[in-house]
Amino acid sequence: MTTDPVSTVFTDSKPLNTVDALVQLSFLIQRVLGAVGAEHDLSIIQIRLLGVLRDRQPGMLELGAHLGLDKSSMTGLVGRAEKRGLVQRSPSPRDGRAVLVSLTPAGSALAERCTTEIGRRIIGLTDGLSTPELVELTRLSDAVVRAAGTPAVKD
Repeated sequence: MTTDPVSTVFTDSKPLNTVDALVQLSFLIQRVLGAVGAEHDLSIIQIRLLGVLRDRQPGMLELGAHLGLDKSSMTGLVGRAEKRGLVQRSPSPRDGRAVLVSLTPAGSALAERCTTEIGRRIIGLTDGLSTPELVELTRLSDAVVRAAGTPAVKD
């Protein structure tokens, strides 16, 4: 019998403190993203790129700000995705020097598959929660993200 490594949690019987609980939750989410990414030959940052581009066509600077990457890292990331046929660059209609990045049809299809699979696996992590607990987890997670000043980006 094999064990799903994503659902394996190493904790003892005592409750975790806030920092440890959030770090462990982050590790679980990163494991889900890494596993789904590996199945599609994508890194976590490439999954985030596809996620950000699902509903927008940002410029390189805006995209870099969303992903927390500098200009040269963005150029490499977009270049690799472009070589795989997942994204395309086009001139900005408002600024002749700027470039917009968007998903290709293949990139959109892959983003949708990854979104569905990531969603399924993350929801699976919450199977043991009641509906009120799940609502509270969502509310508190949203509050932490907003308090941190992190833009609510779909990635």
